Amino acid sequence: MPRSAFLAALGVLALSLVVLGMIGRAPDEVINGNAHALDGDSLVMNNREMRLSGLDAPESRQICEADGKEYPCGRRATIALRRALERGAVTCLGSETDRYGRLLVVCRSQGRDIGAELVRAGMAVSYGAYANEEAEAKRDGRGLWAGRFERPEAYRRRQRETAPKTP
Repeated sequence: MPRSAFLAALGVLALSLVVLGMIGRAPDEVINGNAHALDGDSLVMNNREMRLSGLDAPESRQICEADGKEYPCGRRATIALRRALERGAVTCLGSETDRYGRLLVVCRSQGRDIGAELVRAGMAVSYGAYANEEAEAKRDGRGLWAGRFERPEAYRRRQRETAPKTP
């Protein structure tokens, strides 16, 4: 097969895959309004529970350490999200749900990506997105990165493993 025919066939294949991906993808849902925080990465708006996509915040009862002292990093993460949501109207965009039925969303307020702000401030870690923001927070020792902490995913796993078994 001549090179030009091969490249043309490869181009048609690539375009076909893009079109198929767009057809099989659920349309984005846009939700606007005032929201309130449930924890450091979950919120409710218009009676709909949602989870911020691409990040993971400490659990509400999670404790971290900075300057040799323990502090409630889970509560601090919740407060950080609450403050971001209190700036005014929020717009969230999402098309997938998690295993708990929550819409996975990227939310903006006053033109700013709330998830990026949380990770940049060290109030959450990257979980599929926001790697640059996490690197910046880590480099500058912000939030969680100012001391020692257990990644939220590892914390949840440890809590499940050490929970008393019910008969």
